[in-house]
Amino acid sequence: MGDNKANINYTLHVYFTRYSSWGSRVQLILSYFNIPCDVKFYSMGHPTGAPPSRFAKGLLPALQVGTEDDDFVVEDSLAISEFLAEQHPELHLWPKDRKLRALARTAAAQMHSGFGELRNTYGANFLGKYTGNIPSTESVAKEIREMLELWNKARADTKKRLHELGEEDEGFLFGGFSIADAFFWPVLWRFRSYQLPLTGISEDGLKWMAKMWNDPVMKSQAREYFRQAENPLSRIEKYEDIFKGNSGVEYSQFTKDWEFDWQKS
Repeated sequence: MGDNKANINYTLHVYFTRYSSWGSRVQLILSYFNIPCDVKFYSMGHPTGAPPSRFAKGLLPALQVGTEDDDFVVEDSLAISEFLAEQHPELHLWPKDRKLRALARTAAAQMHSGFGELRNTYGANFLGKYTGNIPSTESVAKEIREMLELWNKARADTKKRLHELGEEDEGFLFGGFSIADAFFWPVLWRFRSYQLPLTGISEDGLKWMAKMWNDPVMKSQAREYFRQAENPLSRIEKYEDIFKGNSGVEYSQFTKDWEFDWQKS
């Protein structure tokens, strides 16, 4: 490929991101850092709108990287994120400071490979809203506590390190917005959708959540998810009303005007 980035084109192949934990991470990174990219959305479970055969055996998201002469595909959200960070070092997709960068990479890797009980119990659905007696288990409750502890520690360590460096803290997990924040974006949906408890979260952790929910780029992504919902092909039945038949749980959907108020959480 050489170093001539001017001739490089990116195409993100992804399932509709209003349900996609993996795809929404990459789409958010591309949007936040203003990296030009065509995005092609596909249906999950619908023959109409299915991904092309080139991606039939792989898992989306997939980033097609093309030049005038050739192209290749990078799969997996973490691999794609690392590739983009290497391609665009001037954008600092990871924190500039090596210590914060290591902490951010650690956090993203933990989210990428861990918290399986939480993710499998509560499917990602940006619009979905559950109220009532939400089913849980001790293993899920344990992972929720671990998640909150991770966020608390990230913010505490970051504030300390930025103070040492004499640098501004923008309020994201590791100072400025990074890949790590994008990797926790879909789990914030789950905390909202399933009314998951925030017991034990620090004030700085809550402020980070508010920072994410109120950021203009995240709000723009939210509007994108609502637009996707207007397309019947974007609907994935298995992620809709997953507790159907449980009389103690009521399912509805959030409206576009929802706001996160950290002082009331």
